[in-house]
Amino acid sequence: MTKVFVRAVLLGGLLAGVFVLSAMAEGFLFRSTISGSNPNTVIGGVPSGGAPWTVQRGSAALNDDGHLRVEVRDLILPKLGNPGPVTSVSASLVCGGSGGTVVATTDPMPLSGDENVEIEAGIKLPDTCFGPIVLVRAAGFNGNPLPQAGPWIAATGFTSDSEHDDKDDKDRK
Repeated sequence: MTKVFVRAVLLGGLLAGVFVLSAMAEGFLFRSTISGSNPNTVIGGVPSGGAPWTVQRGSAALNDDGHLRVEVRDLILPKLGNPGPVTSVSASLVCGGSGGTVVATTDPMPLSGDENVEIEAGIKLPDTCFGPIVLVRAAGFNGNPLPQAGPWIAATGFTSDSEHDDKDDKDRK
């Protein structure tokens, strides 16, 4: 009975180890949440839009093969409650942090009727990319595509919720 138990524990440990290694082998280089923009902010030489944007939920993931996946929910101009004239967006990878440069940009994808977008694209990765940032950029207005991606309206990063922070601070004391 004891030998069977030991073998079961060892087998369980081995399977858990294989699972962890396979998850690590997925090769993600970068994962982040996405937040809306504020005016007068330049990242990677790209100016932000002229009005603040909000995102209810968003994420970006980039793997070592250059597969970029960006998902944004409820990308809106708060004053309007919708994306206004923006009808399509693209995603750009910036290397070098906010003072870096755009190294790749996806083709435009239309915003859905409920202000959502999913971008899945292969991009060419540079050999080195310090301080990666993914920008969500306006790529079409009123159904008309721009000749090249325009201002950024959302980017990787996070915003803190003061109520959430206050609760966490109280829990730590």
